Amino acid sequence: MLDMIYSATKSLEAAMEAATSYDEWAKAAKAHDDKSGVTKWKKSDESKYFDYKSIRRRLRRLRRLRKSGDLVGILYELNQGVHGNIDGMGHPRLHGKARFGTKKLIIDYVNEVVTALELLASPAAEDIPFGERLDFFHRAQHCNGCSALMMSGAGSLLYFHVGVVKTLWEHDLLPSVLSGSSGGAHVSTLVSTNADKYLEKLFAPENLVLEIEREQGLMRHLNILKPEVATVDEVREVLDRLVPDLTFQEAYELTGRHLNISIAAAEKHQTSRLLNSITTPNVYIREAVMASAAVPGFFPPVSLAAKNDQGERQPYLPSRQWVDGSLSDDLPAKRLARVYGVNHFIVSQVNPHVFPFVMDTQGQKKNMLSTIQRVTRVTAREWINAGASIFEKPLAFNPTINRLSNVALGIINQDYVGDINILPGRRLTNPMKWLAHRSVDEVIDLISMGEKATWPKIEQIRVQTKISRVLDDILMEFDRRR
Repeated sequence: MLDMIYSATKSLEAAMEAATSYDEWAKAAKAHDDKSGVTKWKKSDESKYFDYKSIRRRLRRLRRLRKSGDLVGILYELNQGVHGNIDGMGHPRLHGKARFGTKKLIIDYVNEVVTALELLASPAAEDIPFGERLDFFHRAQHCNGCSALMMSGAGSLLYFHVGVVKTLWEHDLLPSVLSGSSGGAHVSTLVSTNADKYLEKLFAPENLVLEIEREQGLMRHLNILKPEVATVDEVREVLDRLVPDLTFQEAYELTGRHLNISIAAAEKHQTSRLLNSITTPNVYIREAVMASAAVPGFFPPVSLAAKNDQGERQPYLPSRQWVDGSLSDDLPAKRLARVYGVNHFIVSQVNPHVFPFVMDTQGQKKNMLSTIQRVTRVTAREWINAGASIFEKPLAFNPTINRLSNVALGIINQDYVGDINILPGRRLTNPMKWLAHRSVDEVIDLISMGEKATWPKIEQIRVQTKISRVLDDILMEFDRRR
């Protein structure tokens, strides 16, 4: 019997791997949960990883209040319980055990909260003063927080990010807060400067590839033995063709998406920056993207430009130049939390040099090997930092080596994961091709890889962001009415 179950689950895993669409993948994933017995786990409320008894009580109260039409009671109840990860519902082990979905109790509770919020926003609740409801929704949004998608540096692997963003957008799950550095900056800019009606064409692999091939941009002169690195002019040509010449504020007004681009200072003693419509509203995006992609040793530092009060282009901080943002702040989680109140981070991570520091263990049981791996990474990081402190003064006599050591430390000491991590199914570690031209087949393969890596995370993202997405929609409508 066990052999039959094992054989069936292996067959379904192969079907998931071979799936060409999310529907195909989801069908095989659900069948896998049935065969492995996880479906029974999903139907059971009990778990040591969250307070299921509290969630069950909250669910029963909300259902009772809704059925009795007690909208004031619903408002009072939700005032006590609309915030992120309530009673531990977001614990990673609850969202990694099943191939598709999580505990039915969690899904039912989230859906009931959403129904209650929509009811309070509907004409049925007009007996409750508009101002009182508006105040509640603002407080609920603040307490619940919001999500952000952070895209790592990627070089020419940026097409993996395209697959991730395309999948989230197709499922109406793309967060309104986006950040990127280097290749990630290109992709986040693409969706933050173009209206939704154009995105389907931009995301279609064949259209994207044909555009690049026709323009002779990033795909030219592929040489397997010695791949040709894209030039600054080629990168700028593709950027100018796909991205309108907008400031951060203009882009936000066009798409409603909060674009954030990480850049690092080229000079010593200067700090990195996170450019967006709040901190740098008048800065032009194209220069910001070029700066974030300026890998030292391959591309020269970049100066920024801004629009003045006469609508004219002028230098921004003319004495400063900027380079690849992934060197200092690849995933700017703390800054996004401070600026937007983000408390839930989705990470698309494809930067090859950080894979030694990244391990997605969501839903996996802790064992001796994983513990040793984690301790080894932490210990290695501490030893490297200690060694750098000891040799700080000797290194200062050689500016080039000192600069390289500072860059290395900046890379080592960053955090490269979030709450939900989307990683390539196979490691992309050929350093000769990180900045090289990509063939048509490679582009399609990378986009497909990004899509397939996102499919297993779709339901987790859907559940964990549903309340915040509904609150955003309600407040947008209330602000319009006001």
